[in-house]
Amino acid sequence: MTSDLPPRLADALAAGPLVLDGGLSNQLAAAGHDLSDELWSARLLADLPEAIVEAHLAYFEAGADVAITSSYQATFEGFAKRGVDRERAAELLALSVRLAREAATRAHAKGVVRPLWVAASVGPYGAMLADGSEYRGRYGLTVDELTRFHRPRLEALAAARPDVLALETVPDLDEAEALLRALRGLDVPAWLSYSIAGDRTRAGQPLEEAFGPAADADEVIAVGVNCSAPEDVDGAVAIAARVTGKPVVVYPNSGETWDAEVRAWTGRATFSGEQVEGWRASGARLIGGCCRVGPGAITAIRHTLTPR
Repeated sequence: MTSDLPPRLADALAAGPLVLDGGLSNQLAAAGHDLSDELWSARLLADLPEAIVEAHLAYFEAGADVAITSSYQATFEGFAKRGVDRERAAELLALSVRLAREAATRAHAKGVVRPLWVAASVGPYGAMLADGSEYRGRYGLTVDELTRFHRPRLEALAAARPDVLALETVPDLDEAEALLRALRGLDVPAWLSYSIAGDRTRAGQPLEEAFGPAADADEVIAVGVNCSAPEDVDGAVAIAARVTGKPVVVYPNSGETWDAEVRAWTGRATFSGEQVEGWRASGARLIGGCCRVGPGAITAIRHTLTPR
């Protein structure tokens, strides 16, 4: 496989861990933006793109090396429900990459001197449904049907030339296999990241089995977990490294729990920047946070991984 940037990204991963950003949605919400729409943060691609640039910039300034785009919940089908045609939807998907690039440009102009990368987010099928099913999987669709769903969005994002595609919050081995099929021939590398509970995918498959298909996928440069409880990460990192032999990506939630009935987070945060030392020792090379993990935590991760 050939690509413009992977050698540089691969070299960076080999040299030491990179810091991912934190939750884009919580950063946007903290800035006062309403994300109650079914498109979630993707709504702002059309309505207020500057807000997305500012959110990415906050994470770059906090210490992130990689920004994950606002395309997690952006799909042709989701946009169609809002009356957005396919041509405009493709433009918005590409815009998500350009906005993260703009944030990197601004970060460099403000004195950030390290290389910065952009990961184009590809959320699971359930994210489009906006009913919480991305935390269950098992949608009743075949692998072929899921492949046909994901391929057009992957094509649109790949055409925008992100540094990597983030196949993230995947709840189910079937969907992972569909994403890996849809990835073929796009000439853009990817990471594959499951959402898990304990040592299993959200759909209940053992992680030893779930990580297997990624081991032989040349396009996949890292595997791991995200949008999961911090306490589930340690075991998952070790399994991913052992099964695939590839660098591991990990970005858990804060530890709080989303209550879908009241649409609010409950419990207490258990995530801390100090936890990442153990993850790095087990093979993690891309480390950050997901839901409810903000710039302060990303700064703590940066300080842990690159102490002065």
